[in-house]
Amino acid sequence: MEGAIDQAKMKFSRIVNSRSYTRFNQSQNPDGESSRVEVKLAVDVEEEMDGIEQEHVQRDTYTRSSHSGPRNKWRILVWVGGVLVIFCVGLLIGYSVHRKSEPATCSPGDGVIKHDPEDLPNQEIPPYYPPSLDWSDLVGLMNDKLSSKAIEDKLSKYSQIHRMAGSFADNKLADDIHDIFTQLNMDPWVDEHYVKLQFRNSSSPNKVLFGAVEIGSPKGYLAYSETGRREGRVVYANYGELSDLQNKEYKLNLNGSVVLMRAGKISMAQKVMNAAKMGAVAALIYPDPADYKTLSWDAELYGHVHLGSGDPYTPGFPSFNHTQFPPAKSSGLPGILAQTITANMAKSIFEKMGGEDAPARFKGDFPTYKVGSESDKVTVAVNNNLADTKIHNVFGVIKGYVDPDRYVVIGAQRDSMTLGYAKSAVGTSLLLELARVFTELKKDGFRPKRSVVFASWTAGDFGNVGVTEWLEGYWSSLDRKAFTYISLDGVVTGADSFRASASPLLHTLLQKTLGKVKTPRSSSSLLQNYGRDFSSLLTPMQMDDGAYPFLALSGIPSVSFSFISPSYQQFLDTNMDEKEHLDRITKQKVVELSVLAAQVAGQMALRLIHDHILKLDVTKYSDVIDRHVSDIIKRVDALKNDRVDKIVPLSTKWLNAAKNSYGRAAASLNVDISNTDLNDMEMCRIINNRIMKVEHNFLSPYVSLRDVPFRHIFFGNGWQTSTDLEKYLGDVQENKTSLNIDEVLNKFALLTWTIQGCANDLAGDIWSLDNEI
Repeated sequence: MEGAIDQAKMKFSRIVNSRSYTRFNQSQNPDGESSRVEVKLAVDVEEEMDGIEQEHVQRDTYTRSSHSGPRNKWRILVWVGGVLVIFCVGLLIGYSVHRKSEPATCSPGDGVIKHDPEDLPNQEIPPYYPPSLDWSDLVGLMNDKLSSKAIEDKLSKYSQIHRMAGSFADNKLADDIHDIFTQLNMDPWVDEHYVKLQFRNSSSPNKVLFGAVEIGSPKGYLAYSETGRREGRVVYANYGELSDLQNKEYKLNLNGSVVLMRAGKISMAQKVMNAAKMGAVAALIYPDPADYKTLSWDAELYGHVHLGSGDPYTPGFPSFNHTQFPPAKSSGLPGILAQTITANMAKSIFEKMGGEDAPARFKGDFPTYKVGSESDKVTVAVNNNLADTKIHNVFGVIKGYVDPDRYVVIGAQRDSMTLGYAKSAVGTSLLLELARVFTELKKDGFRPKRSVVFASWTAGDFGNVGVTEWLEGYWSSLDRKAFTYISLDGVVTGADSFRASASPLLHTLLQKTLGKVKTPRSSSSLLQNYGRDFSSLLTPMQMDDGAYPFLALSGIPSVSFSFISPSYQQFLDTNMDEKEHLDRITKQKVVELSVLAAQVAGQMALRLIHDHILKLDVTKYSDVIDRHVSDIIKRVDALKNDRVDKIVPLSTKWLNAAKNSYGRAAASLNVDISNTDLNDMEMCRIINNRIMKVEHNFLSPYVSLRDVPFRHIFFGNGWQTSTDLEKYLGDVQENKTSLNIDEVLNKFALLTWTIQGCANDLAGDIWSLDNEI
């Protein structure tokens, strides 16, 4: 009885004297015998909670709802009446008071009193509430916060720093970026890898000799070349494409030769690999003045020869220090000597060469071009050092409120073999500026549904090493969490036009963004200014693109873009990639174009973390699948018309059915979206899960990640791709190879079921599928 009375007294006292909700911190005293209770008023709590996300509140705290204080007379009457009732009714009234006077429910397991959100008008908005800024206000605020002066200051700071991967300058810049992310409260972290990088040997330079005459000691070099000294007959092979090396206009045995090729059209790694396949012992690559009109004839070229990405000595594995690796090399290493030379050095070689004149299409701006003769001997000496190198990727995150475990990644390469002003300094500056702007947007009330990760990569000039090692290290979880990658590498290399490479899932978003971003000197949009036909702005994503590993290795929709000039590739990876040169070819508009690039990347990222449903258009892949399947069917029909042996049993019916299944699944998803209540967070998450799996499901499950890292059936590299099947059927039709029907049937089956599997997953639950194949 006395306990119940005391309890009732306490409750009436709380009602009478309450004027605001309070928070109680229960902490153990040093002697461990009792707890100390700290009482804070609501005002104190609000100050303490400012800027802190609700999920980070300690479990030993709780809040009580506030009530308006009654007048003094009412307090006295309630107090007297309460005491009289208690003495008269006793336990019955005590029990009744206990039921009626406490609107909150207490969870004994965690010590937290929970309330209806309407009872807590002064609390921070819970994470499941919609964003407080609408889309137009949000975009306007972001554009206002982007600072030309801040970008210009960052460009000035990074323009004169040599940032070779793993060097002191590279590591110092990584520390600076980490400090900036810390100041922005982005919970930064560092990802360390121990990789093998190849550097030029300054004490024993590389050399090229024609007979006994030294042609030169170039400063530029190609990382991951074989080292040593090789001599062979020099043969000129244009751009080094297979069609050039297999030229029918002249028949030279390339076995044991030194192949001289001009830069351009395909990557240096592809050129060297093609030469290696033809039996060459060394490859020399130079910039022909016909292709590199803005370069000095003494300009040095830099690059790598790994036909792949990541550390070529840990293929398929992340290069973490605690991992024991078997001795292995990537199949993308050509295994021959490779070296770049200047245009003047190449001119000297051509002047000494004999043999027939080169075909007309092989000729550039030199006075003479020869194919080469048996007596033309060239010696190549490569003395590069392969070094174990510690590299650092740096990350910062702005966490979402609804799905913090889902995120967009915005990244930029910070290293360079040269000054790398256009290639990496611009991108790094924009990365830091966007990180600052997004942080301020959150402070101003924007509550992103999903997270944004800002990433600074290194060792990009060695073949996207930093990016790839991170993807390999966390591949098993990234495909379920990272749903888009936006690359800032080389976003300003000119001013005359615009180009982009992207997953089809991002085409619609990119097109709409370009239609919204306005150029500063006119009211026209970027899309109107650079071409109303969006498809004319798109180019296939190449292997040396920083976004390529995300797309083809990890199955994450990716996009890269750039403002360009006709000569934009003529100075990248050369010692002319510096501030003065880029200012000259952009007519002093580097900062202006950088702001536009930041708006494009920023608006795409904002749209992806703002909307209930991810802005990834799954219907765009229907066009891609239709195009490839139609091409395959045409080639098969052509072979059947030619009555090629063993081709008759081959049916395209099931491949065509898989194509149609994807189209129906994509259309069905759009119907589901239109019929969904967007305030139903669980349903939105289910739909977004279906969307997120599409790109990943185009990674062929039938090939090894280690043997075929770029497993994407449309944008990857290897025998599993639809392009490889199309080429094989074309070679059979042109009598370049004979038909192996078992190989064709195997490729058909695996391609069919990769597409069908993607369609099944996109369609939704297993009981919603139609068993049509």
